[in-house]
Amino acid sequence: MVFLTRRATFSASHYYWNEAWPAEENERVFGRCANRNGHGHNYTLEVTVAGELDPVTGFVVDLKWLKGVMEQEVLAAYDHKHLNLDVPEFKHVIPTTENIAIATWKRLEPVVTVAGGARLSRIRVYETPEIFAEYRGEA
Repeated sequence: MVFLTRRATFSASHYYWNEAWPAEENERVFGRCANRNGHGHNYTLEVTVAGELDPVTGFVVDLKWLKGVMEQEVLAAYDHKHLNLDVPEFKHVIPTTENIAIATWKRLEPVVTVAGGARLSRIRVYETPEIFAEYRGEA
């Protein structure tokens, strides 16, 4: 089993807000991140796939193919978007780094598993160089 990781970056804005709470509770829990105008990040996305090497190519998956899948399924949906307002999966889910990692998995897992000949192993989303969330699928 070989693990292969590809990185990409995207820029997006978001805010944290729980509709079930009053404004005061959102502001207490989320602080400056509760500003409904939002704020932005330059995210780094790491997608790790796992599989056996193809004996002819030496690939787990073709990196050009993986780049295209990441661009089509994730970057096209998230890059230069306001996650709360423009991305359907965040209409009712707070776009935390953790939830972005899970949503990215849900976008990529069916495509990678079906078409790529490997399996999705890990999604890692960096909100800043010091903060990231990692998701490895349902436990």
